[in-house]
Amino acid sequence: MSGVAWHYVIKFIITGDAAVGKSSLLVRLTDQRFLANPDPTLGVEFGSKLITIPEENKVVKLQCWDTAGTESFRSITRSYYRGAAGCLLVYDVTSRQSFTNVRTWLADVREHADPHLTCILVGNKVDLCQPGPSDTTAAAPSSLRQREVPTEEAELWAKEEGLLFVEASAKSGENVEAAFEVATKDILTKIQRGVFDDDRSPGVKLSKARDTDLAIDGQPKSGCC
Repeated sequence: MSGVAWHYVIKFIITGDAAVGKSSLLVRLTDQRFLANPDPTLGVEFGSKLITIPEENKVVKLQCWDTAGTESFRSITRSYYRGAAGCLLVYDVTSRQSFTNVRTWLADVREHADPHLTCILVGNKVDLCQPGPSDTTAAAPSSLRQREVPTEEAELWAKEEGLLFVEASAKSGENVEAAFEVATKDILTKIQRGVFDDDRSPGVKLSKARDTDLAIDGQPKSGCC
C-alpha cells in the first residue's frame, strides 16, 4: 500500500493448539475472507494490517506472526515470542482440550516473551455452536458441535491471569478485528505510561513522521506550499 503512513508498528504473535483456527483468524484480519481448510502452519506465517484507533487518534500497522501449534516447531516459534508486544492466545470453544492447553501456551509465552506483553485470550469458532434464525454464516446442523468451554469459565480464568478476553469467529468475522483492536489499545496505553519504550522495545516501532503529517484514515495529509 504505497504512501500509507502509520504512527506505530506493533508486533503480535498468535499462539495456541493446532487446528484452533489461528491461521484463519489471521487471514480474516488481513484479507477479510474465511480460510476454510488451511494447511498446517510450518514454523510461522506472517501477515500485516493497518488499523485505526480513533480514541487514540492513531494509525497502527499490525505485524502478526501465526505460530505452529505443534511441539516439533516449538523452538522456532519461541524465537518470535521475544520480539512481540501483543499475543493472541487462541482456543476452540468446542474443544475442552484446547482450552486446557492454553495454560501451557501461556506459560511458554511468559517464559520467553517480554514481561509486559499484552495477551488476549480468544475463544474461536463460536459460529459452530450458536446458530440463530437470521444467522446466515452459522454452520449447517450436521456440522454443529457442542460447546465445551462456557464463556463465563474462560472469562473468569482470563481475569485471574490478567488477560484480556473475547470470543470470535474467523468464519463470520465476528470480533476478529475487535480482538486486535482491544489488545492494541492496551499496548498504546502502556506506551503512554512508559511501560513500552517506542524506540527501544522490540515489539513496538515509532513512525518517524510527525502526527501533523498523518491523517486518521492512515493516508498522509496533503498540504500546500
